[in-house]
Parts: sequence; structure tokens; C-alpha cells
Amino acid sequence: MNGVPRAPLLLGLAGLIPFVWGALTTLSDPLATWGAANLGGRFIGPYIQLFYGAVILSFMSGVLWGFATKATGAQAATGYALSVIPALWAFFMTGGGPVGAGMNLMFGFAGLLVLDFAFWRWGLAPEWWLQLRVLLTAIVLICLSTGVFF
Repeated sequence: MNGVPRAPLLLGLAGLIPFVWGALTTLSDPLATWGAANLGGRFIGPYIQLFYGAVILSFMSGVLWGFATKATGAQAATGYALSVIPALWAFFMTGGGPVGAGMNLMFGFAGLLVLDFAFWRWGLAPEWWLQLRVLLTAIVLICLSTGVFF
């Protein structure tokens, strides 16, 4: 992580808190009970992960859109078209219960990493972008897997 600027690294890691909290409350009944009593049932287990995951996929569409503004011509058009995929994925694929929605979010974040790679490879994202996105995506996928597989 030496090449990633401190602010994006710290903010990216802070953005993992709802995913990590959801995983912890999935794996720990006492923590889930405390969370439900003090924060509400929507803010524990897979429920916080699913809601927040859809928000983050939509946010990342905006980030990719911003990268597309650096391109011109056909590459810009391709970038804009690709940038809306994560938000549309979140919108259409997160229904149908926590296991199916969690699995679809996992596919969505894995697909987002492919898009991150494309924008990075095209030189539209910062040099350090992919290093940060691989770390964050790995943690998100591990956390989401608790709601899907446990």
C-alpha cells in the first residue's frame, strides 16, 4: 500500500466499516443482539451489508463516470456506458432475500474490480487505484460471504 495516498487509503478503509460490522454481527449472536437493541435490525448482519453494498456500487458508478470524463471519442462513450453498470446491477440484482442478494452483490463487486482494471489500464484512473481497489474488494467479498455462506 506504499503507493496509495494516505487519505484515499484511510477513507477507503473507513468505508469498509458497515461491511465488517455486518460480518461481525452475522458471526456473533451477542453482538447481533446488542446491535439490534441499540441500532435497529436494519443495521446488523447481512441487512446493513446489502443496503450499504447497493449504495457503494452506485457510488462507484459515479467514480467511474468521473474517470470516463478524462477520455475522448469512442473510449469516452465506452467509459460512460460501462460506468453505469454497477449502479444498474445494484438496482436490479439485490432483491430476492439476503442470500441471493448477497451473492449478487459479491458478483457486482467482483465485476466492479474488472471495470476498475479497465479504467486503470486505459490510464483514466490514478496509478495507485488498482492496488487500493484490490484490497478493498477482497475485504468486501470476505465480509459479504459471511451473510451468504454462514
